[in-house]
Amino acid sequence: MDKEGFSEEDFFRAYIVNMILNGKTEEALDKLSEKYGISPPKIRVGRVKGHNRALAVYSAGKKIIYVQEPDVFFNPFIILHEFYHHLRYVDGKHRGTEKHADRYAEEFINSYRKMIYGIG
Repeated sequence: MDKEGFSEEDFFRAYIVNMILNGKTEEALDKLSEKYGISPPKIRVGRVKGHNRALAVYSAGKKIIYVQEPDVFFNPFIILHEFYHHLRYVDGKHRGTEKHADRYAEEFINSYRKMIYGIG
């Protein structure tokens, strides 16, 4: 931690959220994937059959995050939630839960709030 109480992880998470908010979602996914040593998912606007109510869905077989509307590209919570599913899909099996995906996304959002607004 530096003198302001921010860890390197806080800086990284805030940076990723900022990238997504500013429309650099694919670049953010590349940075995240690089950090974890995995290939980045693709991201596309489209619907997945059987998931009409979801704003976004991760297709593990295709390694694609599908978002229903273009404005979802700018929503860090949804993008990070779906990235978590990409991250946790190992050896043909999903190793995460919705609750854990939410928590993962919230950690990034909280780091951003802490950096920008001094809250978190």
